[in-house]
Amino acid sequence: MQPVKATRSLLSFVCALLCAVILSSCQPGTSPTNSTTNSSGTGEPRRLAFVPNNASDFWVIARKGTEKAEKEIPGIRVDFRIPADGTAAEQQRIIDDLLAKGINGIAISPVDPANQTAMLDRAAAQAVIVTQDSDAPTSKRECYIGTDNVAAGRQAGELLKEALPQGGKVMVFVGTLDAANAQQRHQGLKEAIAGSNIEIINVRTDNTDRVRAKANAADTLVTNPDVVGMVGLWSYNGPAILSAVKEANKTDKVKIIAFDEEDETLSGVKDGSIYATVVQQPFEFGYQSIVMMAKILNGDKSGIPASKQIFVPTLAIKRADVDAFITKINTLRGRS
Repeated sequence: MQPVKATRSLLSFVCALLCAVILSSCQPGTSPTNSTTNSSGTGEPRRLAFVPNNASDFWVIARKGTEKAEKEIPGIRVDFRIPADGTAAEQQRIIDDLLAKGINGIAISPVDPANQTAMLDRAAAQAVIVTQDSDAPTSKRECYIGTDNVAAGRQAGELLKEALPQGGKVMVFVGTLDAANAQQRHQGLKEAIAGSNIEIINVRTDNTDRVRAKANAADTLVTNPDVVGMVGLWSYNGPAILSAVKEANKTDKVKIIAFDEEDETLSGVKDGSIYATVVQQPFEFGYQSIVMMAKILNGDKSGIPASKQIFVPTLAIKRADVDAFITKINTLRGRS
């Protein structure tokens, strides 16, 4: 009988030991698969994308803003996608690719909002959509972050009246009038000069082609020799206009109002060949867009106003302001 009892005792001990091991492995914090997760609880970073409307230097500054937000917010990764040709079709390709890869949020500056609304609505069914720089107000985007473009256009108009107190004929240049920001700036410009002696002859577009932008300005100077003012509504239009005016030796005869802070534009303001430029704050576009999408993904929409528009103020930079502004903007660009 003794060997049987010993065997039973041994079996009881082994069973007890196994139970202890199993119970121990079930205790919180002891599982080898237990890992730190982000706020979504998945363990994978949320992927957010920022999609500009062209490859301008303007977006270099916006990118710095997205990078700052990425460093500050845990559990996110930012994908900055620049359209190669600045077309709605290229933006469509980028959005389709991002959605196929499981993107969680996209901040986009739509090139052609009216015709891209359906695309944005489809994207909004899969990810958080925020518009920045150019709005698509009838789409299902969560909100718009950027410039009050009508107000910016009015600001440009006031500068134009300062530069041309006697009035005269003016040509306006922009990439495309399909974009909401272009339409709204043009609207604000016209509102500001209403009742003055300034006459807008026409608006010439270039489909974000810099060579064509300069050719448009050069052709205007030939076909309309009585033009006394030129307004560029997008960032690269200022340098294109300036180059054409300089080559025609008309810097003392044509007043230029530009938008944004490309190097050639700021140099033109500094030497007096550009009267002024209306600058946005693209760093804030980038930063605030990423912050907002991260909050929305966490269920927090408290920062979205009833209008669903968050405006970032513009600044008028004239010759007296330009040195201080260049120092500031170079810091944002990461230049010494």
